[in-house]
Amino acid sequence: MQIEWFKKNTSFGMLFMLGSGLCFVAVIGLVKNLDGALPAAQASFIRYFIGAIFFIPYFSRVSAIQLGKSNFWRYFVRSIFHSLGVVFWFYAMSQLPVAEVTAIGYMTPVFVTLGAVIFFKEKISFWRIGAIILAFLGVLLILRPGFQNLVFGHAAQISATMFFAGSYLLVKELTRTESATAIVAMMTLFVTIALAPLAFIVWVPPSLMDIISLVFVALFATLGHFFMTKALALAPLVVVQPVTFLQLVWATLLGILVFGEGVDPFVVIGGGLIIVSITLISYRETIRKTNGRS
Repeated sequence: MQIEWFKKNTSFGMLFMLGSGLCFVAVIGLVKNLDGALPAAQASFIRYFIGAIFFIPYFSRVSAIQLGKSNFWRYFVRSIFHSLGVVFWFYAMSQLPVAEVTAIGYMTPVFVTLGAVIFFKEKISFWRIGAIILAFLGVLLILRPGFQNLVFGHAAQISATMFFAGSYLLVKELTRTESATAIVAMMTLFVTIALAPLAFIVWVPPSLMDIISLVFVALFATLGHFFMTKALALAPLVVVQPVTFLQLVWATLLGILVFGEGVDPFVVIGGGLIIVSITLISYRETIRKTNGRS
């Protein structure tokens, strides 16, 4: 009976993660289609402002007492990291091919691992060191410094992955006391507030189509986060995480079929090395938790 329950929940978990990946690829396509029509900070702000509207019923039930002083500062610092990550990501999407942005984006879990070692003093094994080196080799293959012209979009996407990693490290602390819904809702609110000054500095009048596109970006992004949360609740990370790697396949197809981009074999191979690295890290993390050692 327990085996059947596990299989059923694992299957649902993988389906939710598949849905999450498709939602995030839809976000990528919609943002790419904006083609830099709006400044990155403004587009990011509008996306999160619309997302915050979805959570109004939740905000009405949250008091300052429930939020707490310690968690307030965690949410605040996380909003700074996440805001910068989102702005850099929006800019990178306007400068780089879809597959390239997606492949470099897989570095986030690697930077999370490095951050956990540096800031939380987690032990690092030879497996993790090897996986991190493999991931950086993957990035070097994608960027190929000296063999292709690097643009600010590359630096922006790498910066985005680092800021997102900082954001996720703070999530690790928040999950000890906060629900998934609270974390997503408060992130949306705090990021909206943090982005507002940047957005108004560079504000240009958006077209109706820009607003409609960002409404769907907010909708798909919110659904993507919800599906991911459900997937992680139903099945172990080591089971559902490989499903997220299909995003590189969907993103590559999106770039080819919708935006007329070519297939760069170095991006595919480099992305593959990063994926192998993440798989090793998540597998060893599962073994560590199971056996109670690093």
